[in-house]
Amino acid sequence: MTYRAPVREHVFILREVLNLDGYADLPGFADAQMDTVEQILDEGGKFAEGVLAPLNAVGDKQGCRWSPDNTVATPDGFKDAYHQMVEAGWPALGSDPAFGGQGLPAVVNVAFSEMTSSANMAFGMYPGLTHGAYSAIREGGTEAQKALYCPKMVSFQWGGTMNLTEPQCGTDLGLIRTKAVANGDGSFRISGQKIWISAGEHDLTENIIHLVLARLEGAPEGVKGISLFIVPKFIPDADGNPGERNTLACVGLEEKMGIHGNATCVMQYDEATGWLLGQENAGLKLMFVMMNEARLGVGVQGLAQGEAAYQAAAAFAKDRLQGRSLTGPKNASGPADPILVHPDVRRMLMDAKAVLEAGRAFLLWTALHGDLAHNSPDEAVRQKASDYMGLMTPVLKAYLTDKGFKICSDAMQVHGGSGFTEHFPASQYLRDCRISLIYEGTNGVQALDLVGRKLASNGGRAVMSFFAELDGFVAENAHDDALKPFVDGLATVKGKLQDGTFWLMQNGLQNPDNAGAASTDYLHLFGLTGLAYMWALMAKAAQARIAGGDKDPFYANKVKVGRYFLDRLLPEADSHLAKLKTGSESMMALDADAF
Repeated sequence: MTYRAPVREHVFILREVLNLDGYADLPGFADAQMDTVEQILDEGGKFAEGVLAPLNAVGDKQGCRWSPDNTVATPDGFKDAYHQMVEAGWPALGSDPAFGGQGLPAVVNVAFSEMTSSANMAFGMYPGLTHGAYSAIREGGTEAQKALYCPKMVSFQWGGTMNLTEPQCGTDLGLIRTKAVANGDGSFRISGQKIWISAGEHDLTENIIHLVLARLEGAPEGVKGISLFIVPKFIPDADGNPGERNTLACVGLEEKMGIHGNATCVMQYDEATGWLLGQENAGLKLMFVMMNEARLGVGVQGLAQGEAAYQAAAAFAKDRLQGRSLTGPKNASGPADPILVHPDVRRMLMDAKAVLEAGRAFLLWTALHGDLAHNSPDEAVRQKASDYMGLMTPVLKAYLTDKGFKICSDAMQVHGGSGFTEHFPASQYLRDCRISLIYEGTNGVQALDLVGRKLASNGGRAVMSFFAELDGFVAENAHDDALKPFVDGLATVKGKLQDGTFWLMQNGLQNPDNAGAASTDYLHLFGLTGLAYMWALMAKAAQARIAGGDKDPFYANKVKVGRYFLDRLLPEADSHLAKLKTGSESMMALDADAF
């Protein structure tokens, strides 16, 4: 099976659904006219297909190799592919031109990131982490820090990481013990151990810039006493080049279920020299700049692995001969029919298509709002877009990784026994995808964030704005007969989401366990609503082309997949609403010793 980048899907969403050309008057969008974007994505797709995809199985089988001198070698071919990527300028697509970036909208970079992650998830993590670290320095660094680090991180001459987790704490960062002691010259001595640090050590870049959460002497307890520090592997010299080796080291690699091509490191800091990034005791807020970007990126990973797994399963289903169609032979000259004729195989493949096509639109729609939050001259537009980014990020991270993993599992099922062997790619997609449900905040934590923080933020302004937008679309298209199934489906699921929201407002405050017990089903109900909106938008764009006489089957097929979503997936909303409204009583009834 050979991965094929879904450039046509991206172009359809960006051009015909989101109307990217309509934003040409905004900063960064002038150079992002769709003809240009299509060329960029077409070339990016070729890079993903031709350079990264062939290394996916290599990285899985070889993994990264740690040496006693605390160095890490990436799998064969990774270094050359990384240099090709840097030379072509792919990592700089969405970065600030002030630091050497191309300044294109983030929504374009998300489309490129999906293709690289589908082709080789472990490889794609290296540039993804660097971009996140660059974003945090750009947001909170001094002018001197930005001038020193940002250009080399935008060019990906230097890599970047985020160091949060420690052996005794993961999600509860208030428990971190890594300490920072002032040297008196503006620098600090950083001491402690961090675990599960993706790309903490490797041979792809000449320097690695670690962003490390640590606690200053005398800092308040808990998360209010956490600061963020820039701790480079090599301390830059007076000319800004890698100089003295810092007193930090990768002391081991984790043996993992998947993403073997990415180095997951145990990092030891022994009075390593670091510099404060941002304000004292405000490190967590700044780290969330990086974490929120990473969470959206993890949603992309879930979708991307689902896309790659779906492609492999669809190709296998067309080739694998087994049994006969229930309605008579479809391959009369052969010994059996392709398994694609069987309804249950179709079910798994159609489930995948219905989620992937709308999930991709949901990601790009949200990323476009991220661009508007930064670039729109209209304060109301910026506010709404920023609200949407906060509200949708946990939904996209958790929903698309849950569904992406389900698609990978179904893809293995389509392969049958072949999928359980390493001769086919289904196993790797399933193993690689599984981490996406866990890191950057487990999906249960994302659901709690959505219910406990994002819904109530600013008096519920974000979710009420989203409801109003859906109501506006339904009213505007209520009399379009061709769109009626999509409009009706959207109106129905929006009503269920609103019902669930009001139930949480009433019952979550009364008993916080009710909110916790309802959170995952609420998030999935929200995800279904988002997909229903995307299918309505895509169906409207496709129907317009069909009504104009366009005979391209792409548009007719888009409507067919959307109708399948309405018939077979959207009814899950009833189950999620019913479960979330049961509250926590039965969930919390057993005593602890009964488990």
